Amino acid sequence: MPYWLFKEEPDHYSFADLQRDGATLWDGVTNNLARQNLRKVRRGDRVFYYHTGKQKAVVGEMRVTANPTADPSEKDPKSVVVEVEAVRQLRHPVSLSRIKNDPLLQDWDLLRLSRLSIVPVTDVQWRRVQELSQTEN
Repeated sequence: MPYWLFKEEPDHYSFADLQRDGATLWDGVTNNLARQNLRKVRRGDRVFYYHTGKQKAVVGEMRVTANPTADPSEKDPKSVVVEVEAVRQLRHPVSLSRIKNDPLLQDWDLLRLSRLSIVPVTDVQWRRVQELSQTEN
């Protein structure tokens, strides 16, 4: 099963907002590489929710509930959206500084392509973030 990380500014739409809503349409992706990644996402994929801005941390887990489709609110034919639902908040957020200092996470696109809003996550990276979320930073 593929894993992903989606970034969002918590002042715009936080993980708490997603938990309150239960599910949402993930839209607004404009970067070409991020869009390419979003087109690869499939129903059932698991996704880390990453807060950008001041927090800079993985804070929760989502599940994709529908394959990518054209964004109905955009005139740009390249614009796509996916439906996601909240799964759980991580026990402890995993900060970007903690990720940067972890040898198992050094080659992650999250660090290499820091401005990219949707990045793939390997099995090793997924398990390591899960492990790190069990203890405080």
